[in-house]
Amino acid sequence: MAHAGWRSIHGVLTLNFEGLTQERGELSTGAYGEGYVDRRHPHAYVHELLAGVEDSIGKQHLSLYAGRGFAPFGSDDPMTRPFEKYPVNHHLAQILERVLVVGAARVGPLIGEFGVFNGDEPLSPGSPPKYSRFADSWSSRLTLLPARFVEIAASVARVKSPEVPDGHGLDQDKWDFYTRYDRRTSDSRVYGLAEWAHTSEHATGVLTTSLSSWLGEAAVCKRDVIAGARLEVADRPEEEPLTDPFRTPRPPSDLSNLGVSRWTTLTGALSAPRLLKSWFSARPFVEVARIHVAPGDPPGLFDANLRYGTSWMWMYSVGVRLKVGAIHDRMGRYGAAVVPETGTGTRSNGSHDMPGMPGMSMPGHSTNAVCTL
Repeated sequence: MAHAGWRSIHGVLTLNFEGLTQERGELSTGAYGEGYVDRRHPHAYVHELLAGVEDSIGKQHLSLYAGRGFAPFGSDDPMTRPFEKYPVNHHLAQILERVLVVGAARVGPLIGEFGVFNGDEPLSPGSPPKYSRFADSWSSRLTLLPARFVEIAASVARVKSPEVPDGHGLDQDKWDFYTRYDRRTSDSRVYGLAEWAHTSEHATGVLTTSLSSWLGEAAVCKRDVIAGARLEVADRPEEEPLTDPFRTPRPPSDLSNLGVSRWTTLTGALSAPRLLKSWFSARPFVEVARIHVAPGDPPGLFDANLRYGTSWMWMYSVGVRLKVGAIHDRMGRYGAAVVPETGTGTRSNGSHDMPGMPGMSMPGHSTNAVCTL
């Protein structure tokens, strides 16, 4: 990630090389999207590339950004949250990697955003967006900062044919509501997120699928040890797989799915203190998830007993997070929509200096601060 700015003009660039490192997807039971099943798909090489202007007029902070990035909808990219595995609701609770224009305004504790973008999802990490479809979809998010460290947000979106690039697939109406708490000091952190997300899929105005998700997650850090837990109940649409059972046709071969499955996942995570050397750190972690899958409404094609021999499963993840340089913090908010880490403090015109950039003095966000991922 890189940021640049000159007076009121700012830019952000985020590159993502998962297309090279996990071409077959990351094994993640219950995950889905962009043609992957029970695997998390690699994201686009150009994750964010935006430029914008922002300034303050009286008590109002205004911004306008354009480029490729996150639509103003839902919660944080799961990559920046204290868990390694993405939740099942990733495609219900975020809209990313679109060509968009997004405006934002902040007055006191209230932030409003509105954006227009192309509805089509990337077909692969390197595929370009359909520029001819720009502005066929829109989203809006309203955020309230009622107290320090507390954030409440509601979003609505209309996304045209996300899975069929020519624009003749299922359309989506999307809603999201979340509340977030994140208090950091120089040597501790307390974090929590509660979220509801819902997506309705339509074909020529007729409802075909209704997908919902409830998620709650929390993490506590002290003395650089991070412990966290997440409980999620989320619906997953089912499509006919290819000969590779972890893949589905892209674009899909039909304007409907083959029912719904409901995934309940309880995850526990523990991260050891970082091994730190100058600008480089390594943090070992272990994550264990207990997963249950049941038929949704309507029941889907997927049968866990046929695929895995059981509808109750375990998923284990053991690894090391490597970090070079500044902290890779929250993503998906631009300009006036950036939430100050203090919750209600005044944000200067330099809001392109996202938390974690060199020189920032926010507690817990310097390059070598403890309790960072």
